[in-house]
Amino acid sequence: MNKTVEKIKSLMNSIGRPVNLMEVCGTHTVAIFRHGIRGVIPKEISLLSGPGCPVCVTPIKDVDYAIAISKLDNCVLSTFGDMMRVPGSRKQSLFHAQAEGAHIKIVYSPMDSLQLAAENKDKKVVFFATGFETTIPAVAGTLSEAERMGLKNFYIYSAHKIVPPALKALLGFPDLKIDGFILPGHVSAIIGTKPYEFIASDYKIASAVTGFEADDILASVMMLLEQIASGRAEIEIQYTRVVKKEGNQKAVSLINEYFEPCDANWRGIGVIPLSGLKLREEKKRWDINRVLNIEVADGQEPKGCQCGQVLTGKIIPTGCRLFGKTCTPEHPVGACMVSTEGSCAAYYKYSGVIK
Repeated sequence: MNKTVEKIKSLMNSIGRPVNLMEVCGTHTVAIFRHGIRGVIPKEISLLSGPGCPVCVTPIKDVDYAIAISKLDNCVLSTFGDMMRVPGSRKQSLFHAQAEGAHIKIVYSPMDSLQLAAENKDKKVVFFATGFETTIPAVAGTLSEAERMGLKNFYIYSAHKIVPPALKALLGFPDLKIDGFILPGHVSAIIGTKPYEFIASDYKIASAVTGFEADDILASVMMLLEQIASGRAEIEIQYTRVVKKEGNQKAVSLINEYFEPCDANWRGIGVIPLSGLKLREEKKRWDINRVLNIEVADGQEPKGCQCGQVLTGKIIPTGCRLFGKTCTPEHPVGACMVSTEGSCAAYYKYSGVIK
C-alpha cells in the first residue's frame, strides 16, 4: 500500500494540477470513507460521488406509485428493506404507509416475493423492482421461475436503472469537470467493459473498474493517474479477480430476454434517455401497470434538498444547507441521506463534520 501511495504522489507531481475523480458506485463512496482513503492521497485529488446508489435515484413518483399499490385491498407490495425509508411526496415513505395499515412485505430477494405470491394466491403480489445491473438478473430469473410455475398473481413494478447512460449524461454537463471514473465493480461483473467504451473513445476520459478494498481503490487511483499523466484514455480493469472484459453473458442474456431499455427519470437529475428498463412487449403480462389503473402525479423534491447536485458531483453533501441540520439519517429529507450507500449518509457517518 505504501508503494502505491508514493507512486500516486509522484504521479500527481508530474501532472502538476488538481484532479477530479468520480466514484460512480455508492459502495465505493462508503469504502473510501471506511478505509480513510482521502487521508492518504494528495489533497489535490478530489473524489466526487456519482449517481451510483439505486435508492438515491429512485424518483418520488415511483415511491408514490409503490405506496398507492400497497394501499389497495387486493395487493401486497414486496420490496427490499432499503427502499422503506425513501421519502415520497409529503415526506411519506413506505414505512409510514405500512404503519398506517398498507400491505407491505420486506424481502431479501425477488424469489422471496415469488414465494409470497405462491402463498397468497388471492392477492396480487407486486415486487418493487429497483436497482442497477447487479440485481436485475435476479429479477429476470424470478420472472423465468414465475413462468415455469404458472403463477398468475405475481407482478413487478420496474424502476430499474442502468449505469452507462447516466455516465454519458454526466459527461454532457458543461460545468462538471471529471478527469477519471472509478467504475463500479459489481455492475461491471455483469455488463463487462464494452458499455463504457464511449467514455474513452468519445470523451477521452480515463476509467478503471475497481474493487472495494483499500488496496483496490488506491490501485485504481494510481491507474487513473498513470493514464492522465501519459495522455491516455482507456477502460482498465483493476478488479480482475471478479470482472472480465466480456462480463457475464448468461446474466446479460437473461436480462435481455425480459427487459428492454427505456427513458427513465433519475431522482434529482431528470430524465436520462435509455437509462431504465421496461418489460418487453411479450413479457408485459408481469407488468402491474397493465393491471392497475393508478394515476400518480409527478412529485416535487423537498424545498432546499440538493440531492441532484450531490448525485452529479456538483457539490459534496456538506455543501447542502440541510445537511446535518433538518436532514439526518434519522430524519432524512432527501434520498441521499436514506441509504447506507447514499453519499450524504456516508458523509454524515464518516466525515466527522457532524457528530
